[in-house]
Amino acid sequence: MIIEASAPTRVDLAGGTIDIPPLFLFHEEASTVNFAVSLMAHCRIETRDDDRIILESVDQKEKVETTVGEIGSLRDETRLELLAKLVYFFKPDRGFHMTTESEAPAGAGLAGSSTLNIACIGALNKLVGDRYLPDRFIQIAAAVECQVIKVPTGYQDYYSAQYGGVSCIHFGPAGMTREELNVDAATLERRIVICYTGEPRNSGTNNWEITKRHIDGDDEIFQIFERIRDTSVNMRLALLRGDWDTVGGTLAVAFPNRKRLSPNITTPQMDHLIDVALDNGAIAAKVCGAGGGGCIAFFCEEGRRGEVESALAAEDRVRILDWRIQAEGLSVRVSETHFN
Repeated sequence: MIIEASAPTRVDLAGGTIDIPPLFLFHEEASTVNFAVSLMAHCRIETRDDDRIILESVDQKEKVETTVGEIGSLRDETRLELLAKLVYFFKPDRGFHMTTESEAPAGAGLAGSSTLNIACIGALNKLVGDRYLPDRFIQIAAAVECQVIKVPTGYQDYYSAQYGGVSCIHFGPAGMTREELNVDAATLERRIVICYTGEPRNSGTNNWEITKRHIDGDDEIFQIFERIRDTSVNMRLALLRGDWDTVGGTLAVAFPNRKRLSPNITTPQMDHLIDVALDNGAIAAKVCGAGGGGCIAFFCEEGRRGEVESALAAEDRVRILDWRIQAEGLSVRVSETHFN
C-alpha cells in the first residue's frame, strides 16, 4: 500500500503570535488571518513486507530506522524528531518507509514544519485505519509539536494546512473556530509578491519569551498585542469588503508594531529588501512567520507587481517564489502496490 499526503504552506497576513495559548484569552476578539499557498509539504508512506520502519527526510538528507518491536525508541529520538514522535504517537503495527519533502525553501517562515506535521498525521492516520476523525488532527499536531519544541505553539498554521484557502481563525474562551473568507483571490494573487531572502529563518521572534512577559503583566507587550488584535480585525473586514486600499494600509501600520514586539524580526538584508520593494511599487511588507530571515510578502500597488519582482530579483541571493492561493487543504491518497 502506498499513502501519499500533501498540505499547503501559508502566508500570515495579520494576527501572528496572538494564536499562542493562553495569550488570545486576554484579548477579546483575538484572531489571525492567513492564506494557504501552493508550496506543498509531502509525506509518502509505502508499507513493507517486514517489520522495519524507515523515516526519511529528503530536505534534511537524514534517515532514521527502527522496527515495529522497537518503536518505543522513537519517543526520545533526536534525529527527525517531529517524524519520530508522530510515529511513536500512532504506533503502527506494520513495517513501512515514510519519506517527507517540502516545496517551500528551508527556513522560509511559511509554516513548513507545521504543514509537514499535518501531512504526516493525515498519512499515518490512514496507515492505522483512520483511527481519528480529521477534526482531531489539529489538536494532535499542536500537542506533538509542543513536545518537540518544548514550549506552547501557535495554532493558525495547522488550519491553513488542513483546510487551505483564505481564513480567519477566531480564538476565545469557547475555543477556536475557522471562518473561510470569501475573497477575490485573483486580486490578492495579483498584488502580492513573495520573495525568499536567501537567509534561512533564525528565530527573529522568541515566542516563549514574549509569552512569559505577557503573562508576567508587561503592559507594553499587552498594548502591542491589542494592536495585533486590531490589525487582524481590520484585515478581515477589508478583505471581505474588497477594500484593497485598507488592506495595504493595515499591513503598513502593522509592520512597525511587529518590530516593537521583536526588533530582530528583520535582518539588515531584509531591511534593505523592504526599502527596494517600497521604492519600486510595494505599499507594505509582511515578514512571514517569526522572521529573522526567511520570506517577505509585499503588497503592491495595482499593476506594479512585476516592477517589484524585477527589482527584488536583481538583489543577491533573493528568489521570487512562484505561488498561487491553494484552495484545498490536506489531501490523502491511497493506492495498492505489490512487493518485489
